[in-house]
Amino acid sequence: MNKIIITTSICLTLIISLSSCQQDKKLPFYGERHAETVRDAAGIEKIDTVYQTIPNWSFLNQDSVVTTNKLTDGKVYIADFFFTSCTTICPTMHRNLLTVYNDFQNNPDVMFVSHTIDFKYDKPSALKKYAKKLGVEGPRWTFLYGSKDSIYTIAEKSYLVAVGEDNKAKDGYIHQGYLVLVDKDRHIRGAYDGTKVEQVDQLKKDISILLAEKK
Repeated sequence: MNKIIITTSICLTLIISLSSCQQDKKLPFYGERHAETVRDAAGIEKIDTVYQTIPNWSFLNQDSVVTTNKLTDGKVYIADFFFTSCTTICPTMHRNLLTVYNDFQNNPDVMFVSHTIDFKYDKPSALKKYAKKLGVEGPRWTFLYGSKDSIYTIAEKSYLVAVGEDNKAKDGYIHQGYLVLVDKDRHIRGAYDGTKVEQVDQLKKDISILLAEKK
């Protein structure tokens, strides 16, 4: 009997320990960083690390409505770059991302923003048709259109994703299929290959970690 009680106690301790480790886990920060002198609540100076953030942005959404970063401010969100006529990685990437969307459909603190890199043809009406075909409705997954300069700049300098036109590419564009995880303070906390199921599964786990993260 004592042996059973001891074994049960050990198992419970391990479960509690593992659960605590999961809750305490923090995701890394990506991008540039620098040290800055700040004052705490008591007025004492200290050195703090300031991490790269996503800047303010403004694009048209699939309903031709001007949409800004206010949509995602204070939310955990996933950003990606694609184009509607893509026949290579985009279909797989968005089918996989749809599973993430469905898993968190009842959580208003998780949002999705997909930026088209086809500034010539992917006007809001085309994005609207694409979203409908994908099976996405409502404001939690937004499809964004902007000028070449605005989209390409935010992709490469802020989200750290390579995009571009390429006449030699099958569909005329090249881009990385990363799903970029951004926290409530606009910091990049992860990047996942949207064509790989195992990485998309990891994204789901990391979203939960980020939602539970304490400042």
